Amino acid sequence: MAALAREDGARGQVQGRRGCEHYDRGCLLKAPCCDKLYSCRLCHDNNEDHLLDRFKVKEVQCINCEKIQRAQQTCEECSTLFGEYYCSTCHLFDKDKKQYHCEDCGICRIGPKEDFFHCLKCNLCLTVNLQGKHKCIENVSRQDCPICLEDIHTSRIVAHVLPCGHLLHRTCYEEMLKKDYRCPLCMHSALDMTSYWRQLDDEVAQTPMPSEYQNMTVDILCNDCNGKSTVQFHILGMKCNICESYNTAAQSGGCRISVDQQ
Repeated sequence: MAALAREDGARGQVQGRRGCEHYDRGCLLKAPCCDKLYSCRLCHDNNEDHLLDRFKVKEVQCINCEKIQRAQQTCEECSTLFGEYYCSTCHLFDKDKKQYHCEDCGICRIGPKEDFFHCLKCNLCLTVNLQGKHKCIENVSRQDCPICLEDIHTSRIVAHVLPCGHLLHRTCYEEMLKKDYRCPLCMHSALDMTSYWRQLDDEVAQTPMPSEYQNMTVDILCNDCNGKSTVQFHILGMKCNICESYNTAAQSGGCRISVDQQ
């Protein structure tokens, strides 16, 4: 049974290095749920039909002397350092990445700590340059990423805060920009589009509509300022009269031609 446990614990380890693909560490976690040994909770979750509760981990096994012992930073038998960084709450062992434990988030974050603050309304650690400069959405980090539909709050992938306040995984955000510039939840522009709107102004001016369309107007709703306008129809886009954004949508009722021009 001991040999079997060791074989299970080796799952997730990367040959030729400490730990696994997720973390650099000198120990295996003994899962309190199934008593199996894994390099980390992610390796456990990828191989089992249940999740490992990181907060309930009580014991670890040294990868050098194989002694099972209470969770701690250094092996009590051979003095192997289990991790340059160790959190006794999350039982996170890893090389030093300037991590810190955020009591409000309830988990460890990659720092440095002085570069971040915890927004109590968003319930998330954000970079200090966003303090007082972001749109708060209550408990926004507890929502899943609208692109991949996976957890944001405990994800190892950095979260990206959109101007509208919604969150995406940074990798999902970068992939989204290849196809769309709008938040998938509220359709607000996901980045500053001002220079592109002015470029579109020039294109509209250089592309006159056929005479039968020149007096056609349409009611639009702006996805950026939520304002309503009645504007001239143009195939390249309809510009909001309030904020000058082209991130607009025609409202029901369709286009119409001014009565005095019919």
